[in-house]
Order: sequence, then C-alpha cells, then structure tokens
Amino acid sequence: MTHSPGIYPNIRSKDYHADPALGSTSLKTLASRTPAHWKWEREHPVHKDIYDLGTVTHSLILEGDDSGVQVIDVPDKRGNKWTIPAAEAVNAGKIPLKTEEWELVKAMRDSVMSHPVARKLFTDHRAEESVFWEEDGQMLKCRPDAWKTDRLVDLKTAVTADPRDFSKNGFKLGYYQSAAHYQDGVLAATGEKLPFTFVNVEKSPPYLVSIVEYDEEALHLGRQMNSHAKDVYRRCIETGEYPGYQHAELITLPIWAIYQAEEILGIPRDIEVTY
Repeated sequence: MTHSPGIYPNIRSKDYHADPALGSTSLKTLASRTPAHWKWEREHPVHKDIYDLGTVTHSLILEGDDSGVQVIDVPDKRGNKWTIPAAEAVNAGKIPLKTEEWELVKAMRDSVMSHPVARKLFTDHRAEESVFWEEDGQMLKCRPDAWKTDRLVDLKTAVTADPRDFSKNGFKLGYYQSAAHYQDGVLAATGEKLPFTFVNVEKSPPYLVSIVEYDEEALHLGRQMNSHAKDVYRRCIETGEYPGYQHAELITLPIWAIYQAEEILGIPRDIEVTY
C-alpha cells in the first residue's frame, strides 16, 4: 500500500515498512553500501529476535503498552518448550519473549524513566507517527519515535551509551543521516524544523542513559549523504539496474598498519624528538 503525503498517527509498523517510499534505512544502504544490497534486502527481509526486543522496548517506553507481549518462562529458545508457545503467541498477534528478555526491557524502561531529562522527552509526546512526503517526484517517509512540540526524539538501545562511542558508532550506523532525514520529513510536512535528540540506554546493568544531539556540521553531511542516496536510487529506477561494487581499485594499507610493519622490520622513521 502506498500513502499520499501527510502525517498518519495510526499506521501500524508493518504497514509503514511495507510502503515503497524511501525511508531512512534505505537511504543509508544506498549511500554507504550498494544498490545491489538495497535490492536484495528489500526483496528478502530478515526477521531477527533482536528486532522483537527493540519493538517491545519502544512500545513500553514510548507508549507504556505491554499488551503486545507474551512472556514465556523458559531458560532458552530451544525445543518445543519455546517453539510451540512462541508460535501460538505470534498467531495471536503478540511478540514472544523469554522472562529474562522481558526483565531486561523493564529494566531499560525503568532506567530511562528515572532519568530526569529522558523522562520529560518521553512524556506528553506523539509516539511513532508516520510522515510521508514527496521530493522531486520521489516519495519519502519517516517515523519519529517521539514527537514533542519543540523537538524529535529517537530511542536507541546499545551496548554502551557513552557519547564518545556514539560519535563513532553513529557514523558507522548512519544515525547522522537518520537525524537529517527525520528533520527534513517533519519540515516538509509542517514547515517547522525541529531539533533531533537521541536517548540511548545500555542493555546491561546499570542500564545507563545518555542524551546526545548532532551538531550542524554532522547534519549537513547527513543531508549530503541522503541526497547522494536519492540520486543513486533515481539512476537505478531509470536504468533498471542495481549494481554492486563497480571498479577494480588500487588500495593501500591504513597508516597504522604501515607504521606497525615498519616497526617490525626495523625501518626507522625520520622523526626528530627534542626536549
């Protein structure tokens, strides 16, 4: 199903993802990987247990809703003790979780909601409203986790919530592109450019929380990467081709590897140290 430009408060997650409009994940794949990767992943969606954990965490923190969860008290997910009740839960439209997983979700919820700033960001917000807009003939979409009157908020669960690690991991995962894309979508739909804030919570005790925002330089780079992704997609549509890696390239070693090899070989470097 395709949606016309606008803001949709009550679209189910699976219907949002089924719409062919380009979302943040597609733009990140097209910009940093290849069209071949994008086409394969679009045609062969993969479901992972970690996705279910994230869905439940979002539902509990963003909406206070645990109605979509079926907790199964088993030590692991092997054998009929898991597969049979899990299948029954899925058939009933619920997400099955082990008791241990459910306790983890509640612990992350408690940590986020006990953080004075994070609690305010996830209070009196509009949760997971879907936005569709058109840009140069291409339909785009985004689905902010939380929409406040003065900002957009994204919830991330992570191994570490350390802001120093977020800077590195956020680049690798394209979060700077996501932030720019969501800002632009809401701007297109409302005429208002809102700040974009990430709330990160760790998936292990003590479930620490951090709150970060990208500076304008990072957001500008994210928009450039998104524009590149849209150009790549347009070429694919025009040609009907979704190429992989294109060229034979001359490569070199990273500078740290060169230094390490030279040290092993005893090759002196022309570095003068003075005191």
